[in-house]
This record gives sequence, structure tokens and C-alpha cells, in this order.
Amino acid sequence: QVQLVESGGGLVQPGGSLRLACAASGSISIIYTMDWYRQAPGKQRELVAGVTSGGTTNYADSVKGRFTISRDNPKNTVYLQMNSLKPEDTAVYYCNADVQRPSGGGSVRRHYWGQGTQVTVSL
Repeated sequence: QVQLVESGGGLVQPGGSLRLACAASGSISIIYTMDWYRQAPGKQRELVAGVTSGGTTNYADSVKGRFTISRDNPKNTVYLQMNSLKPEDTAVYYCNADVQRPSGGGSVRRHYWGQGTQVTVSL
């Protein structure tokens, strides 16, 4: 199987920075896209940023210019550098990876989720 483990969340003041990391482990052949989502209380989960295996990135309009997503392919790890944080960035942040892994005599491809890490932006 495949596991995603996030780290780096916490409490930060408005204007501060945090760096999230998500490491994938297990029986992995290929990781295609790796994304960060977030879910605030009472709201739907939303895509924050994504990065392809080739390094192409995309961002939600609300975080453009403040957040940077990157990945280390040999380490199967994706990062989210969050700067100029605002109270409205407060949420549980989840990592999602599109993974192909060996299964029987072939392979299977599916998305996996991490357990989430809390980010709180407050005085």
C-alpha cells in the first residue's frame, strides 16, 4: 500500500510563514500529480496548489503570489511554502497524490490522501 504523511502545520501570526511537507512511502512505481488541499470548518475541501511530476504548478487564486509548491521526486515528497499568511488560510491541509503502484502481475493507479495537518493563523 501507499502512505502519505504530512508535517509542518502549527500556529502562526498573520503575516508569518509555514512550510508543509508530505512524504509518500510504500510500494510506489510512479507518482503523477501531488496536490495540497485544505478544508476550513464548515467549508468544502478546496484545491490549494498542485505540481506534476515534470514540475508544472497551479495555484488557487487566493494563494497566488504567497504560496509555493515544490516536490523532490527522489524523496517522493511535496512541499508547500506558505508566506504572508492570513487568518482565512486557517484550515486542515491535506496532501493528495496520484500514484501508480505494482499490483499482482500488473499495476493499479489511484489517488491517496494524507491524514491532514492543522494550520492556524491567529494573533
